[in-house]
Amino acid sequence: MGTLQKDETKSLRTKHIGPSCKLFFKEDPLKIVRGEGAFLYDESDTPYLDCINNVAHVGHSNKDVVEAGYKQMQILNTNSRFLHDNLVLYAERLAASLPGDLSVAFLVNSGSEANDLALRLAYQHTGNKDVVTLDHAYHGHVVSLIDISPYKFDKPGGAGCPEHTWVAPVPDIYRGKHRTGSGESEEELGLKYAKDVDDIIEKMGTQHGRKPAAFIAESLQSCGGQVIFPDNYLPEVYKSVRAAGGIVIADEVQVGFGRVGTHMWAFQTYDEGLVPDIVTMGKPMGNGHPIAAVFTTPEVAKSFGKTGIEYFNTYGGNPVSCAIGNAVLDVIEKEKLMENAIKVGAYLLEEFKKMATKYECIGDVRGRGLFVGIDLVKDRESREPASELAKTILTRLKYKQILIQLDGPSSNVIKLKPPMVFSLENAKHLVENVDLVLAEL
Repeated sequence: MGTLQKDETKSLRTKHIGPSCKLFFKEDPLKIVRGEGAFLYDESDTPYLDCINNVAHVGHSNKDVVEAGYKQMQILNTNSRFLHDNLVLYAERLAASLPGDLSVAFLVNSGSEANDLALRLAYQHTGNKDVVTLDHAYHGHVVSLIDISPYKFDKPGGAGCPEHTWVAPVPDIYRGKHRTGSGESEEELGLKYAKDVDDIIEKMGTQHGRKPAAFIAESLQSCGGQVIFPDNYLPEVYKSVRAAGGIVIADEVQVGFGRVGTHMWAFQTYDEGLVPDIVTMGKPMGNGHPIAAVFTTPEVAKSFGKTGIEYFNTYGGNPVSCAIGNAVLDVIEKEKLMENAIKVGAYLLEEFKKMATKYECIGDVRGRGLFVGIDLVKDRESREPASELAKTILTRLKYKQILIQLDGPSSNVIKLKPPMVFSLENAKHLVENVDLVLAEL
């Protein structure tokens, strides 16, 4: 296959790729032809520091991961209706990283497939259909998940909130319904946000005679603006939902596999004893190879089995995908990437908090490990989002060959979720350039 000039690539994309598939930097998109470590390279071999790619978890084009896939592909790739060691050993290894009785796996190909299956498990196990989700949440692109993703259904062109979806306020203590500055502690704010869920469950019962099937939340909310919940929020909500007959789903698709540094799974950072009924995982799992999973308890899996309908996924759990997934776990351990996330993440938080003392436009800096958000404001008192400033910073950094992303309801939060090989040197380079851009503005 020949190599096209950039304008030819752009023209063919416009002609053949659906217009709903958006490009970064639409007016002047990048043509990326290769990646290595924490860098992406364009057609001129210009390197760009990648601060946003949580899919290439252990670094772009990681040699160990590539080799594992190549070797297995030379031998066999088939479906999971045959016995194969790769599937069961990989499932066993993942189960060992999870708390409680989360020991039964369903292997799939994407986070959307995983979350869709998680809903099916919840519906079957509880006999209920109502789902409590968080405002600004995004859980996937299939119909069942658009229905529980305010990030999609509340936007222009969205269909609005479906009957069986209940939206709880996101427990964002910086700019949410209950926020810092009121004189209340984080714990008190967490209880207020948990009570919002209690109120929803009560309304669901008294006004509609229904019970929840599930509460679903990303353990750290990504699309909502890198939101870290109060530590007591999920434990309180989990208790309430279970008491009402529902089960709880931890969406770890974006934030799992050691990104937080201190733990393998982000939900564990709130409470060592916190155990969901279902955990979904995806994006970083195959370092760019399509693999995802649902883990649940034997009890929930048994309920799903009672339907009598086989669950079969053509590519889910195939030997190549499992070899790649296992190699990713090897690299995380061998290269001590969780330790790196702690060290580099702490540096980023410290330096951006220092920067906030210099620039009034930085309203809040938050994060855990290599999951960091910088909330930009027009005014610290009102906390009005500085969306245009955020866009300007994004563009200026692009011309300095640094790629960041914006998110949050007002697209004013700089979102940092780089490959886990992102080094202290990479972090210093990012911090120095953000400082330069802000000084210019």
